[in-house]
Amino acid sequence: MSEVLQSLFVLGSTHHEAPLEVRERMALTPADAAALQQELHALDDIRECLVVNTCNRLEIYGLASSPDVESTIRDQLCARNGVSRELLDAHSFWHTNLDVLQHAFEVSSGLDSQMVGETDILGQMKTAYAGAREAKCTGIVLNRLFEKSFQAAKSARTQTGITRGQVSIGNVAVDLANRIFGHLRDSRVLLLGSGDVAEKTAQSLKSRGVADITVASRTYENAHALAHSLGGAAIELSDFAAQLKRFDIVISSTAAPSLLLNCDMIATALKQRPDRPFFLIDVALPRDIDPAADQLENVYLYNLDDLSAIANENLELRKAEIERARTILKGYAWNLWLQLRRRTLMAAR
Repeated sequence: MSEVLQSLFVLGSTHHEAPLEVRERMALTPADAAALQQELHALDDIRECLVVNTCNRLEIYGLASSPDVESTIRDQLCARNGVSRELLDAHSFWHTNLDVLQHAFEVSSGLDSQMVGETDILGQMKTAYAGAREAKCTGIVLNRLFEKSFQAAKSARTQTGITRGQVSIGNVAVDLANRIFGHLRDSRVLLLGSGDVAEKTAQSLKSRGVADITVASRTYENAHALAHSLGGAAIELSDFAAQLKRFDIVISSTAAPSLLLNCDMIATALKQRPDRPFFLIDVALPRDIDPAADQLENVYLYNLDDLSAIANENLELRKAEIERARTILKGYAWNLWLQLRRRTLMAAR
């Protein structure tokens, strides 16, 4: 079973390897990610497979019967998301063996996140694991790897201070809006999307005293449910452009395949609200808001990379805590590695 250990792998492309415009091209829809997972698992050389697909991270974890599967997996991913091998190879990494364990543990704990210490990634890893297990794409090794990564993440978070500060997209976005407006009590906010990011952002807005929140989503029922929990209003996604002039802050986090908010729409709204700043936060991937809108006067547009730079301003202050967390995770990774080796030797007898 040294063969099994040699063939444990992860192929990934994240904010470390790829700028936002490349991550947009790499991104998979949830349906495409699930289909890719099944396609890879069906290959003769792939024993186990799990795809993690988030706004800043596309990773394929697996166990292969041969160590020579990297090129095949890269080709399958390119066939699914339509990017060239040249682009993928230039903006991705490939880890094997013990490095896979260490990487997975750092991802689950938030150490590898764009906003270091954020907690959303743990839920996303758990969701990916649950989906792969339900699809019968995982087995003993990946099951153990992911379950141990969740334990390791809990230990790293509870024993260190890596989660201190504004380390979620929602908190950072609201903190940034507060800097620009001075206070948010009188601000009118439009949330495009009704998922986890929108919900957490809305909660952060409410905690800052924002009372006027409107939610628009592809599924009106979801928008209504979130708006109702906030004491706000819901509108159809198709209606938001006509009402854009009413809002001071727009935070967009949909899964739309193309732009929702273009420069013409924003310019029209600006004419109807002279001398009032327009604060736009785009945390979607692919992006929802035309990047060129940043050139319009009185428009403040921020994307995922902008928010992460702000969130990590105090990273130096947390450096010691990050190193402590990394040491804890290394211990977990090494122990799991030894367990897998022992299991290998026993199976070989």
